[in-house]
Amino acid sequence: MALIPFYTTGNSVVVSYIVQNSAVSGPRGLAIGDPVTSISGCRVTSVDDWYNCIGVSMRENTLGHCMSLDIIRELDTTSPYYKKNSTRRLSRLSQVIDCCNKTSNTHLCFMYHIRSFPETKFACLPARTTTDRPSCKFRSDCYTPKVETTCVYPALDNKTRLLRILHGRKPPLLFLGDPLDLHYSVAVSNYVPNSSMVPVSLPYVIETFCKYLISLSGALAIINVVPCYALDGQWICRAFIEMSLRPFIADAEIRNLIYSVILIYGTVILLANVSIAMWTLFS
Repeated sequence: MALIPFYTTGNSVVVSYIVQNSAVSGPRGLAIGDPVTSISGCRVTSVDDWYNCIGVSMRENTLGHCMSLDIIRELDTTSPYYKKNSTRRLSRLSQVIDCCNKTSNTHLCFMYHIRSFPETKFACLPARTTTDRPSCKFRSDCYTPKVETTCVYPALDNKTRLLRILHGRKPPLLFLGDPLDLHYSVAVSNYVPNSSMVPVSLPYVIETFCKYLISLSGALAIINVVPCYALDGQWICRAFIEMSLRPFIADAEIRNLIYSVILIYGTVILLANVSIAMWTLFS
């Protein structure tokens, strides 16, 4: 609650860490502090949504985009080599069609269908211009009166996906690759700073500090009840022996002997564990 004036939650997530030289880093990629609101139409409002949307992108095929045939013909830059061999078919799902012939970093090979031609057609189109158009799953989603419109899909293999990530006011990031790379190379947080002067990592630091504080407090509480000299455990052990053994062992000296043996044993065990831990830590 104390972070509410400085952070916003429930509307998006913020990038808190990026692996250096990863597929999403760089001038046009994601940056620490970028708020992410969507992955290919999948709404992202929390860290759980972020990972869920990545999982959805792995299970489902990449969405297509509605585009009229006239615009496809206008933007198509299919390589001459591919046009000469355009009669070949996609023989298996894992086969990759590269109608751009790897000649451009801004264009991507898309496939589509038209009513008058039953075979799959391919076109080398500018990726950003194409993905800016409305999304679709089927050609019927793109119906436009008096204009022949179709749904164009990226021609990719089974593992590769084209993801459109909305991050703040920057142009959408087009991620082409395995969604697992995005999963492992980017960390996000639920706490989106309301100002650029507010550190992104502060909630994580506070959360980590509280976790360590609780863990250490619990560990110290457990150690404190060990029957050992100078700890509260010795008095707990004394009280337990007096309460449980007095009816059976009337001699106080025998009870004291049992108490001393337990206390020595507990002290030796505790010191041995501390010594082993320190040796492991500094060796």
